[in-house]
Amino acid sequence: MLLVARALEAAHELPCSSVDRILAVTKASRSRAYEIKQAIEARLPEFERPPGRPRAEPAPTPTDAHAALTYEVLCFVMQHPGCLQVGEQRARYADVYRHFVLALRERHADLTVADFAGAIALPLGTLEDWLRSPPIAEPSIASTTAPCDTSATNGVPDPVHATRHDARQAQIETVLAAWRMWHGSFSAFCAHLRRDHRLELGTTLIASILFEYGLRVPARRDGRSRDDEALRKSFEIFFPGAQWVGDGKQLAVVIDGKTFHRNLELVVDAASAAAVGISVRDEEDSAAVVQAFTQGVAATGGTPLALLLDNRPSNHTPEVDAALDDTLRIRATTGRAQNKAHVEGSFGLFAQKVPPIDLDTRDPDALATYVARLVSTTFFRALNRAPRRDRAGKTRAELYEQLVTPEQYEAARTALRDRWRKQELARQTRAARRDPVIAALLDDAFVRLGLLDPERHVRDAIACYPRDAIVDAIAIFSGKRTAGTLPDGVDARYLLGIVRNLHHRHEAEPITEALIRERLSARDRFLAPLVAERDAILAANGDDLGAALIVLVDRLVSAERTLDRHIWLDAAADLVAPHPPDVRIALAKRAARRIHTSFELSTRDRAHLERALLRRLWPLT
Repeated sequence: MLLVARALEAAHELPCSSVDRILAVTKASRSRAYEIKQAIEARLPEFERPPGRPRAEPAPTPTDAHAALTYEVLCFVMQHPGCLQVGEQRARYADVYRHFVLALRERHADLTVADFAGAIALPLGTLEDWLRSPPIAEPSIASTTAPCDTSATNGVPDPVHATRHDARQAQIETVLAAWRMWHGSFSAFCAHLRRDHRLELGTTLIASILFEYGLRVPARRDGRSRDDEALRKSFEIFFPGAQWVGDGKQLAVVIDGKTFHRNLELVVDAASAAAVGISVRDEEDSAAVVQAFTQGVAATGGTPLALLLDNRPSNHTPEVDAALDDTLRIRATTGRAQNKAHVEGSFGLFAQKVPPIDLDTRDPDALATYVARLVSTTFFRALNRAPRRDRAGKTRAELYEQLVTPEQYEAARTALRDRWRKQELARQTRAARRDPVIAALLDDAFVRLGLLDPERHVRDAIACYPRDAIVDAIAIFSGKRTAGTLPDGVDARYLLGIVRNLHHRHEAEPITEALIRERLSARDRFLAPLVAERDAILAANGDDLGAALIVLVDRLVSAERTLDRHIWLDAAADLVAPHPPDVRIALAKRAARRIHTSFELSTRDRAHLERALLRRLWPLT
């Protein structure tokens, strides 16, 4: 007790005895005294109770009410196989089951949440997650039933009327009938067919059957970019010494426990993959490019026809052009690291061959540069003399020294000059289209933000976008720099990326809304059924505003096309918008809950639909 009191007295700056004095007077051992102290502190909250009457505990739920709830849930699960799947580690719930539970909870609002969850055998935390929003209107059976209509008007061929009933056709009929009643995931459905229907069909075959009969459209992964497919193996390689490729890489040097970062600038010959020049400096800048190129000229005894560099602004300065002289400076294709595969491959070998550089010295800063230069030089000299199995045992140095005919030289010169000429014409075209007001705005912004763009390539690219995207992007870049949230090593290309993303977002919504307006005015054949369905839903529900809203939201979350989703978003917004603010807020929360309990959509899609609906109900402009 004295130890507990001492802690309270010390917290309020009251005079108190020392721990040693207390233990000496009470003749208690230190470990036992602290053990009892912790037990007393754990019991103290039991003696604290706010004034007033004790909290009234809810009356226990009658047993017959529990049984009725359990029976109703059991009947629903039997009618909707697959809507509830309980595994060893977690349970899976279909959207139709979540919507049924929400509607059931509204009809039994007199029960406590804990009693309700216990009656339907649902974890309390899961139920509370589903009930984050205010209660929604009870959906009709039609709105919570997901199986496809089996009538002849649904566009699905009816296998019953097939002219030939063989074993394979019977299996197809079984798959189709089972899927129309299924509400779980596709993988669980395949297991259900094999286990309960004894159909030994593969997952791919089941997916094909459902796709052919129009009952399921599988999600497709994004394949290889068409640009990547078209540009594969399109890097034109001439003879050794015709084209060099340069790039930089950060090296970490640990000295006396402190890490120093140095930039390794490497120049590699594209034909032989030989490292011809390297430079080690504090950062990747124009001086590093010049030093690596100059060393390559000294090592090989000649200059190449062209030097390929990435689009980093420091690679395209007047200092670099002066050092290159007659050598053409060619930019790498934006977004394609394959253009620099020769130098990137050398960096990969360097990372595999060279151990971490960790030294102990009294002069760490100067030694860091020296060690990085020594290690990289040693590595690439050894690499140039290593035989290559893919080149008949020849080394990179031997490949670089092979003879070149005058015809090969002139052909390479012509091709490289043509590539350089196309880039220059494109730059001049962008400059001719440049708005002087936007150009002045970007010049001021680049100076203020300290961004390097000596040849105006980045500024000319940004100037092609609308003004609002440019102004917003400059503000975002400036704000992120002030907040310290910019990634390390960003340059002007990062600002270009912000502009591109903003422009895409700015134009997406107006384009979609314009398409909807034009198509509706022309009674487009694709939208006519949706408009008719929307009118039928509103007419069928009459004055029941909540029921109509739930049906519209269900059609929204089940829509497969973006255009369809905009139709249902507009319909839901038009239904809710004319009502008073308090009714509008309540209906918006109901719709939001319905959207967020549709787990067949991704989290991002659910959040996007909610924001889109709220933007229509409360526009800011």
